Amino acid sequence: MYLFNGNIWVYTLLSVIIVSLISLVGVMAISIKKNALNKMLILLVSLSAGVMIGDAFLHLIPEAAESGFTTQTALLVLAGITFFFVLEKFIHWKHCHLHPSHNHKPSYVIMNLVGDAFHNFIDGLLIAGSFLVDIKLGLATTFAVILHEIPQEIGDFGVLLHGGFSKGKAILFNFITAVFAILGAIVGLLLSSVIRFLPEYLIPLTAGGFIYIAASDLIPQIHQHKDKRMSQSFLELLIFVLGILMMYGLLFLE
Repeated sequence: MYLFNGNIWVYTLLSVIIVSLISLVGVMAISIKKNALNKMLILLVSLSAGVMIGDAFLHLIPEAAESGFTTQTALLVLAGITFFFVLEKFIHWKHCHLHPSHNHKPSYVIMNLVGDAFHNFIDGLLIAGSFLVDIKLGLATTFAVILHEIPQEIGDFGVLLHGGFSKGKAILFNFITAVFAILGAIVGLLLSSVIRFLPEYLIPLTAGGFIYIAASDLIPQIHQHKDKRMSQSFLELLIFVLGILMMYGLLFLE
């Protein structure tokens, strides 16, 4: 049924192409001073955390529970959390490296690239699953992924530079791993024609993944930020709440 739905394919592929192009944001980061970049990144992380939490609890879980919140739905959300926990443990990869270390070994850099490619593939799969359910849900999920990708890609770019890559090579390899999001989306759309209920499983899994990323990676980064001024902390809180409110506002467009 979904295989021949042109609108879903167009929306999905355009979305993952935009997500893939986010990898080039590292080019802009080169010209930004370190202090200014760190301040900008922490606010992006705060916004991303709020958007992901908001998308999970206001869009994805309600969509998954449209016919009633069952034990299966809860288990799938927990499975999403567990999957991303295992993924992070297995590949020793962290989101949003705001302060990349100078002692990364080349083997870690390769592992980071492999993990980034796999994670982008999963992102593409999840975006496709969201669009298969509803166009607006797909757009909300894409928006959440994009906001998360910006600080992540800048961080990954820094990891590659510290690992000995030239600027040009770092940009190239970052983009190559980002293209895996397109592959993931295509696989998701093709599988949906074979596995009829695929979106019903992907949506709660996506919610679990977003909850894990926000709670385990993004929010701790906010707490670890060196600027401990009350005004800075309050600004980070406001930006976090703004992210949630943005997802709440999208409910009125559905």
